[in-house]
Amino acid sequence: MMSAKEYLPIGSVVLLKGGVKKLMVIGIMQAQSEKEGAEDQVSEFDYIGVLYPEGFVTMETMLLFNQDQVSDVVFRGYENPERGDFVARLQENMDRLARLRDGGTEVPKA
Repeated sequence: MMSAKEYLPIGSVVLLKGGVKKLMVIGIMQAQSEKEGAEDQVSEFDYIGVLYPEGFVTMETMLLFNQDQVSDVVFRGYENPERGDFVARLQENMDRLARLRDGGTEVPKA
């Protein structure tokens, strides 16, 4: 898993490997749940994006993808102190989750 500061900011525009259409990042650290028989299967992704320049059209045009699928960052999204605070809080929660997964008992903050 990447560190919080490695995630591209919302609004970044990327091209995926083998892609011909650009995507704009609209969310980070996404999860998708699918029913596999009697159990839910959860897949985790680094980003969710929409086609650029069209933006959101329908739920079916949104795409989940990971950092390793990005071939080019065409534009890096807006960064300011508010994003810096968000990234710091996100990293704290990621660290807490890692400790919890390693057998700790700490519950992450919301």
